[in-house]
Amino acid sequence: MTSAAPGSVTQCATCGVERAEPLPEVCPICADDRQYVPAGGQRWTHPEASAAHGARIEFLEREADVINLVHRECPGIGQKPALIRTDHGNVLVEAPNHISEEAVAAVRGWGGISALIASHPHMYGVQSLWSAAFDDAPVYVSAPDEHWLGLRPRNTVVWGGGHQGEEIEIVPGVRASQPGGHFPGSAVVHWTARDGRGVLFTGDTIGTVADPRWVTFMRSFPNWMPLSGAVVRRIADHVARYEVDRIYANFGGCVPHDAGAAVHRSAERYARWVDGEYDDLT
Repeated sequence: MTSAAPGSVTQCATCGVERAEPLPEVCPICADDRQYVPAGGQRWTHPEASAAHGARIEFLEREADVINLVHRECPGIGQKPALIRTDHGNVLVEAPNHISEEAVAAVRGWGGISALIASHPHMYGVQSLWSAAFDDAPVYVSAPDEHWLGLRPRNTVVWGGGHQGEEIEIVPGVRASQPGGHFPGSAVVHWTARDGRGVLFTGDTIGTVADPRWVTFMRSFPNWMPLSGAVVRRIADHVARYEVDRIYANFGGCVPHDAGAAVHRSAERYARWVDGEYDDLT
């Protein structure tokens, strides 16, 4: 687990997460049962090679002060990091899997980046390069998942090593905590928008679904591995500390209103199904 200068970062082509030399035989994040190594085997790349094949970042304004960074032709799993714009500095939730001068200039136009936080290791992307592009902005990494770092950004802030309920304030008005679930250190980020409503950025801790009235919970989304009813209820109880009107997940999904209630009723429905309460319907 070493540091690397911009330009020397290698990425797994499958998950997009950065890694320093010497490279392992296979990406540990992809070899884990929450992800996968493709049938064609391990492949490595880097941002310069991706750019030569058309990789780029586009920008989508979701609401006032929330901008998604959208991957086009990039390595990795296609997450849509969210830039939260505040009067106290901007926070990038999840890290892109690509970086370019054009993308950095665009983010500067939105007010830059004061801090980065990934919800879990699948979202580390090339966070060291984005941090370096913004004066070594701090990169928040949850303590239970720190060992997944294949490259440590120069300004890494390890947090949440005490207990799962621990909370930090990244900038005034933007707080993070660790309900766990998908990973032991899986984090959510809460922000109070200018309309006074609470917005929760949930990563893979709470997943959006086709019906915006509901959400879901999984250990692995690509491999469809569930969590237990007890863990799902724990996650719902954890996020109940926040007033949540809207949810933004990490792949562009959204619960547009009354999201706190959606989490509660979804957790109950999920727990009852996995606990066998509805087995007679199967």
